[in-house]
Amino acid sequence: MATLTASAQWNTKAAVKSNSNNLYSKWTAFMESQSGNKTLWFLVSLVVQGIFFLPVPAVLIYYYDASILVLTVTLTLFFANIIAGMGGAGIKTLLRLFAGSIIIHILMVLICIL
Repeated sequence: MATLTASAQWNTKAAVKSNSNNLYSKWTAFMESQSGNKTLWFLVSLVVQGIFFLPVPAVLIYYYDASILVLTVTLTLFFANIIAGMGGAGIKTLLRLFAGSIIIHILMVLICIL
């Protein structure tokens, strides 16, 4: 039986690092540096959303006569984060969902209060 003796050599390109200091490149570098902390970010996301964001619809609906849409958006974002974290999504997806949830909830609060 013949065996392969040739070794495979992969072409590895050096990572191109951009010297731009814009916010997007810093955010991307931060997300890539957090790949080992995926479980931590999943848990932080659940705790922050459970403590700060899940009571938001109750306050907005009761005190500011907000639409039931606020509750729908909040629960959709919360369960999307749970499904993404437990479903094995990548760190970029988890962090983007978490950041998107923060931004959307801040906008909902500002729209309903002002």
